[in-house]
Amino acid sequence: MQKLKTRLRRFYYRIKHDYFSFDNVVFFIAVILCLFWTYSSISAMSRNWELSQKITTKRRELELLHLEIETIELENDYYRSAEYQELSARAKEDKKLEGENLVYLPENSETAKNKYKSSPENETAAEPSNFSQWMSFLFGA
Repeated sequence: MQKLKTRLRRFYYRIKHDYFSFDNVVFFIAVILCLFWTYSSISAMSRNWELSQKITTKRRELELLHLEIETIELENDYYRSAEYQELSARAKEDKKLEGENLVYLPENSETAKNKYKSSPENETAAEPSNFSQWMSFLFGA
């Protein structure tokens, strides 16, 4: 039992004088303060970056809204213009200016509709493949 008490006293002495000396305590507090300062700095930078991203997003949205407002104002100006009112009256109410004549054209005939369609003769003369074109270019075949 005496040996155990002696060992405990030695252990307590060693801890008190080796690990909890003034220098070690100051060093431990300095390490904790450095870790706290580093964590605080990183969290502040992270928060600042997030807020910066939000501000950038809001500014872009604001610019987009300004562009939409400007577009709507231009459309309103166009709808108020005499040019639009004339075009609208012509389209909806079949109005015309003095001296203009309205010409009604008949429907296109079948020959006119098929004039520019591809014929089977054109399809047979298909273009050679890319590989054969390269062979022809490289070897003159």
